Amino acid sequence: MKKTYYLYLFRHGETTYNSKGQFTGFDNPPLTKKGFDDAYILSERLKDKKFNIAIQTPLKRSKDTLKAVLKNHPECKRVLTDARMKERNYGRLNGKTHAQIVQRYGFLQYDKWHRDFNTRPPKGESFADVEKRVKSFIHDLKKLIKKEKTNIAISAHGNSIRLFRKIMTHASKEQSVQWSIPYDNYETYMIEI
Repeated sequence: MKKTYYLYLFRHGETTYNSKGQFTGFDNPPLTKKGFDDAYILSERLKDKKFNIAIQTPLKRSKDTLKAVLKNHPECKRVLTDARMKERNYGRLNGKTHAQIVQRYGFLQYDKWHRDFNTRPPKGESFADVEKRVKSFIHDLKKLIKKEKTNIAISAHGNSIRLFRKIMTHASKEQSVQWSIPYDNYETYMIEI
């Protein structure tokens, strides 16, 4: 007989880059005061959910957000770190503002680098690249749930969440790149094992 387990997936709180409209990618800026407030709100929204394992990325914003969430979860005894759920790498755009890129390259090029599914920014990743690593993560996540028989919380990033959601809901490429991922809420996914 199959049993249902739950995944609680959420984005980190606002960072200093987010607040200034900068491409963050693999850069590692800290949360703002609002970002810590976002994490607190998220923690309150998740406090009645139960999970024994949590997963973060190697980036500080993911770790700090998860740390706030875990204050309400003494039952969570294991925290794993997995780089496959990191933010999309924007390459040479990392740290630059959206406005700077529009000014230098024009809106059409900015939009292509920012929202086209298959286009890589210079030295960066496309959504298709991120989808490959997220697919691999989901494959191993299902094996982990089967082995541990537990719910899991995941502290991730806007673009990895877009691709996670695309895979889990069978959404289109066009839909996935347009989704807005909030800083202070979570998505729930059910896995039957």
